[in-house]
Amino acid sequence: MSNRYAVIDLGTNTFHLLIARHGNGKEAFEVLYKERRFVKLAEEGIETIGEKALRRGLQALAHFQQVMREYEVVDIRAVGTAALRTASNGPRFVEDIKEKLGLQITLIDGYREAELIAKGVDHAIPDLQGARYLIIDIGGGSVEFIIAQEGEVVWKGSFLIGVAILSKKFPNSDPITDSELAQLEAHLQENLKALSLALENYPCRILVGASGTFDVLENYIQERERGSSYSRFSSHLFEPLYKKLLSTTEIDRMRAPEIPLERVEMLISALILIHSVLEIAQTEEIIVSAYALKEGVLSELFGK
Repeated sequence: MSNRYAVIDLGTNTFHLLIARHGNGKEAFEVLYKERRFVKLAEEGIETIGEKALRRGLQALAHFQQVMREYEVVDIRAVGTAALRTASNGPRFVEDIKEKLGLQITLIDGYREAELIAKGVDHAIPDLQGARYLIIDIGGGSVEFIIAQEGEVVWKGSFLIGVAILSKKFPNSDPITDSELAQLEAHLQENLKALSLALENYPCRILVGASGTFDVLENYIQERERGSSYSRFSSHLFEPLYKKLLSTTEIDRMRAPEIPLERVEMLISALILIHSVLEIAQTEEIIVSAYALKEGVLSELFGK
């Protein structure tokens, strides 16, 4: 009998598929297959998902369904996040998917999303010997922040400042100008006041980035400790890379082998967000976690 399980993460920019089975020993699960499809649900805004984006989403899920059949998956967990829970036609899309593909999608709020991200990260990062850490997961619609210590969540928050929203609300020149940068930084400072207050109460010396844009940093920074599901480097290495990438044009970024083409368009907004968070948090280290929401769902599914 097959013991293969699947998790589908329907994000604002990206739909992810992860297929796994129970792991052996200390590993909670063994990954058999993973894939992502950039669907850009918020291409026309997050208030209402455009018809083209809905079609891309349907096509991605139909493809995932075929893959799951090939792997003889016995159980599926599909979760929808910011765009689907925010858009006026999100529930309709969920119903369409159920009718056309037979897939049941559960819409989760930002706090539940943060909780699952924390569980996924806990399986990826090394033993931090009791140190408190700040997790950030940058999505297209929302950004989740979690303060944790020894795997336990101390504080969590979800903010509608995802890169698709920022890129739409603050379109910038190519490259971005100083005034555009200042405007976006001011917006982030205003919207991250709750995070600033949380960090006053629970200071963190470590920032954990749950994949996404942090994978780009990982591609550039060679002075790092590498593990099977994480990498680790000093926070001071971010600043020179940030200044370098901030001055690039979209064509420059398209030509850079370290940057996936799908991340070129919204990379600058994401970097400015990370820079703002680092200024608030004043962390000493950055850890890039290969695990996030999908792995958190799996850990609950497998009871570990």
